[in-house]
Amino acid sequence: MFENYYGNPIVSTALVKMIETDHISQTILLAGPEGVGKATMVRRFAARILGEPNRIEQDDLSLEHNRSLIAEREKWPSEKRADDPLLFASHPDFVTFCPEGPLRQISIQQMRLVKSRAQLRPLKGRWRVFLIDQLDRANIQAADSLLKTLEEPPEHLILFVTAENSFDLPPTIRSRSVIFHLSPLADEEMRAFARDRQLKDAEKRISLAGGCPGVAASLDLAVYEKRRGVMLALLESAAGAASFGAWVRQSESLLASKSEKLDLYFKPLYGLLSDLVSLHGGGNHVRNADLRPALEKLASRVSFDWLREAVEAADELESLQRRNVQKGPSLDNYVIKLRPAG
Repeated sequence: MFENYYGNPIVSTALVKMIETDHISQTILLAGPEGVGKATMVRRFAARILGEPNRIEQDDLSLEHNRSLIAEREKWPSEKRADDPLLFASHPDFVTFCPEGPLRQISIQQMRLVKSRAQLRPLKGRWRVFLIDQLDRANIQAADSLLKTLEEPPEHLILFVTAENSFDLPPTIRSRSVIFHLSPLADEEMRAFARDRQLKDAEKRISLAGGCPGVAASLDLAVYEKRRGVMLALLESAAGAASFGAWVRQSESLLASKSEKLDLYFKPLYGLLSDLVSLHGGGNHVRNADLRPALEKLASRVSFDWLREAVEAADELESLQRRNVQKGPSLDNYVIKLRPAG
């Protein structure tokens, strides 16, 4: 399997077997939750067939210099980003394309660049490996632009795409891909990862990460807890356990900050909703163990139908953010929609 990689051994073994038998599929889709290790697996695969793993690891998007570049480009005018589509290629035969801009989307200009760069022969060896990370953040036009490359890939190209949910991609892309689903890691796998990385507050990180090592490693606990507090206030007001005014006061800092994006709040929100569903159904395990008393109180107050509607409303809220709707009215509408009459 792949060196220094945690979890999903069945998928790792299948990819290694492709290499060993020289039967490598040219389009491979890795699906699974954010932070479970999809892009990491692609980099390990590329290192196995291209060599120079240190150069390939420079394109890990979680590294500070890459995160800073992506954040800086958010300030660029859209025309400037379109003229200079984002890619990472520290190794000349390994190229990564990822979402960018204020809405963090894969652009049609990037997909056109995939098509043109795919024709270039490898600098060394037999293969070039492309990674399109989070292709589910491409619009229809960008996804359609990729189809020509998928239909007639150059013989030297191995194209990996990732998505949280493979069914968020068009059927035309799924049908041309070999699909692997990556599952969240078991607690023991997460603990082994935390020991290897020497993570501080390991047990808390493991609990909040939900089986995703990338999330556990990257969490800023203080910032996460602040965002989680805002989402807890959202749910308490939506359930009628707190006044609408209490929600307005709690949300002021979020709404006042232009840099604090709403999509950063969805992971805490879904984590809280998951705990509420578990407690309401009589379960004992919660991710947010330090909030158990407040969550138990809230779970006893709401019905299963309310929880189902709260999850559906969160899904709708997340989809609206990709269309750049205003976060203030969107959050207020979430509370009003779920809040009991009277």
